[in-house]
Amino acid sequence: MDYDASSIKVLKGLEAVRKRPAMYIGDIGKRGYHHLFYEILDNAIDEAIAGYAKRIEVTLYEDDRIEVKDDGRGIPVDIHPQYGKSALELVVTTLHAGGKFDKKSYKISGGLHGVGISVVCALSEYMKVRVEREGKIYEQEYSRGKALTEVKVVGNTERKGTTVLFKPDEEIFTWKGFDPSIIEERIRELSFLNKNIEIIFRNRKDGEEKVFKFENGIVDFVSYLNRGVKQIHESIMYGEGENGLVKVEFAFAYNDTYISKLYSYVNNIRTIEGGTHLSGFKTALTRAINEFIKNNNMLKDKRVSGEDVEEGLTAVISVLHPEPQFEGQTKTKLGNGEVKGIVDSIAFAKIREWFELNRDDAKTIAKKVIANMEAREAARRVKETLRRKTVFENSLLPGKLADCSTKEIEKAELFIVEGDSAGGSAKQGRDREFQAILPLKGKILNVEKANIEKLLKSEEIRNIITVIGTDIMENFDINKLRYGKIIIMTDADVDGSHIRTLLLTLFFRYFKPLVERGNIYIARPPLYKVWKGKQVYYAYSEEEMKKLVESLGKANVQRYKGLGEMNPEQLWETTMNPENRVLKKVSVEDAMKADELFSILLGENVEVRRAFIEKHALDVKEIDV
Repeated sequence: MDYDASSIKVLKGLEAVRKRPAMYIGDIGKRGYHHLFYEILDNAIDEAIAGYAKRIEVTLYEDDRIEVKDDGRGIPVDIHPQYGKSALELVVTTLHAGGKFDKKSYKISGGLHGVGISVVCALSEYMKVRVEREGKIYEQEYSRGKALTEVKVVGNTERKGTTVLFKPDEEIFTWKGFDPSIIEERIRELSFLNKNIEIIFRNRKDGEEKVFKFENGIVDFVSYLNRGVKQIHESIMYGEGENGLVKVEFAFAYNDTYISKLYSYVNNIRTIEGGTHLSGFKTALTRAINEFIKNNNMLKDKRVSGEDVEEGLTAVISVLHPEPQFEGQTKTKLGNGEVKGIVDSIAFAKIREWFELNRDDAKTIAKKVIANMEAREAARRVKETLRRKTVFENSLLPGKLADCSTKEIEKAELFIVEGDSAGGSAKQGRDREFQAILPLKGKILNVEKANIEKLLKSEEIRNIITVIGTDIMENFDINKLRYGKIIIMTDADVDGSHIRTLLLTLFFRYFKPLVERGNIYIARPPLYKVWKGKQVYYAYSEEEMKKLVESLGKANVQRYKGLGEMNPEQLWETTMNPENRVLKKVSVEDAMKADELFSILLGENVEVRRAFIEKHALDVKEIDV
């Protein structure tokens, strides 16, 4: 099939991108900065999905230029019949110009649908694109959305492909510099999802080179996600199928924890909020397990629910769709109605077949799900007992809570504070009008290793549930939320980091809508007090402290070991006062990363934990989330 200039469709110009970059890439901070790389990498992956590329090379240079090279067809360079200029220049400098509007060229694509490379060009201080096709090497250079040179031939070649080199514009972004770990994470993810592609990552900053290629694709992905826990059956279930233009691929395995990790994708885009493809998979798995349980007389007169099926489940669902429709708060929820039935039908047939061929594994899974159901029923009984005692009623809030007086939910803030000492300082230093304090007694229960029944028997967790007001599980009700901001305030040390991670895991597992809505925050207390005479300053990092000392000359420095070392006035001024404090809003991605890290550091797999610690021990300067 011909892929030339006539395949390129142009919808409108590039004017607004530099004025309103957040409309196109989400924000102008760390996430938006790295999103530029995602767009260019996704273009290379789309060539691979179309069947034209097998190898992608990513190079990160010391000056934060980044290069993505593929062996696909190469962007067309001939003159566009309608616009009278090279197709390459049109694609790179014009918004909504690209081969993805021409379904003959790309049946499946991710990214921003024809705006990706032009948005990257608009938001880069420098970009160079090299195209190898039809025996020639073509190049063009750009800056801030405009071409600096003509498209010119610079040599001959026998290969094909596109190479994009760019550096984000410091005039646009508040963040500076690519984080190699973020780049590596996205490369690994795409390598799992596209098993026939080899992606090489060369990090010139530290001299490392890594090759990513996973022959078993998402089966290897499930194994990777389960690396910190124990899988309870021998093999990982895998299935794939196709219905018309929609392709479905999924894999799953159960582990010995009580949490679920469900990763869903559409055209390689992570659908954080799920959608119709995830709903179809859940329905199919629940139906298949119930059928197996019934056919093997494992449970009388009862059926397991979707909640029972999810506990301890790690699954990856990947769908390729020619016209995906997204919805939801983050625009990462698949809305295509027909996909639910397609995934349900394909997955149900494949899971039934796998259960029959792997009966021992199927029985182990069924027993796990039945145990989940029994624990959930026991938890409901515990909960009803607690409710009869009015533990969950607002009229009997825990005595350790120092509540605020405002009735305006959006203004009200709940600080969950580590320890009675810090809690005492926070209670004295707060603004009683809108700030409530709930001290914690030590570390809360590890929800990864506890079922729902044990969770509800934990006094500390019951206090958190009661104070927040929304309840959990199927009884979660956002209309009963008592505070607009829920702020985790812990010490800036290892124990404090541990407690933050435990709380983030609790919120992500049992209060997920609060994370999705942006109600959860992390307070950032200072690490150092620096003073000279009557001049007092606070530093939030070692680097900041050193700069302060250097500017003041001979200065005194105190390293805070915990919040309890601060008097109420200091705690208010540095960490609680809305005019001065530093708060980090917790996103779904933040909570997921904390949860994955938690599985590694506190799971049962000693070898994985040791390998992680050995790899990162020398990198740790300050423990933070």
